[in-house]
Amino acid sequence: MKNLEDQINQIWDDRSLLSNASCQDAIRNVIELLDKGKVRVAEPSDNEWTVNQWVKKAVVLYFPIQQMTTIEIGPFEFHDKIPLKKGYEKLGVRVVPHAIARHGSFLEKGVIMMPSYVNIGAWVGAGTMVDTWATVGSCAQIGRNVHLSGGVGIGGVLEPLQASPTIIEDNCFIGSRCIVVEGVRVGSEAVLGANVVLTQSTHIIDVTGNNPVTHRGAVPPRSVVIPGTYTKSFPAGDYQVACALIIGQRKESTDKKVSLNDVLRDHSIAV
Repeated sequence: MKNLEDQINQIWDDRSLLSNASCQDAIRNVIELLDKGKVRVAEPSDNEWTVNQWVKKAVVLYFPIQQMTTIEIGPFEFHDKIPLKKGYEKLGVRVVPHAIARHGSFLEKGVIMMPSYVNIGAWVGAGTMVDTWATVGSCAQIGRNVHLSGGVGIGGVLEPLQASPTIIEDNCFIGSRCIVVEGVRVGSEAVLGANVVLTQSTHIIDVTGNNPVTHRGAVPPRSVVIPGTYTKSFPAGDYQVACALIIGQRKESTDKKVSLNDVLRDHSIAV
């Protein structure tokens, strides 16, 4: 694996190598490893995440070596560089028409994809529901037993190219039409109410204490989050700017579903 990493880094630094057959094979080997879940763009360790930049580089390098091709599935036709993922029955993944996952993404056993989209490089954990019209962006990391509600948008890292993928940790509930992008990390068991938008610059304000505490780029574990606004002064006057408000904590429970229902009821959260 170290030799493969060194080779990908070398190609990244010298794009003229993209025309070399052995270099193309190295890039495609990484994509195959991603597709089978044998490597990840980012992986957790001791409550921290390590980003494997060389793997992300391989995903970026995959596009210029691929040729456009026509994909026909029954009456449907696609024209793209990246093939579609296959073998869902063997993977133990439920895929509802018209759900699509690209080759190079990994879905653990027990994932359910309603009509939705999972992009190349993404990793989706066991028991996770990708609900209707939800999108999982390139290289995003979605934990186990996560619910991505209808219309949720999880950002990718390729457009624009970013250092860290967006991460949703285990047992999170992401409410309808939420947007989480730019490498934001949502801590385990957190609950995002409907329409929460999180970017690296979004103020995530904990209002549960006597004084507000502002976070950026990360939602603490077990937080209950809703959309909010705060006042910001501009040359033209004072205006309300969107933010996210942490209004409570999800209680630890061995039964995550019961815990989730309690949170939604206690805080009157729209999902």
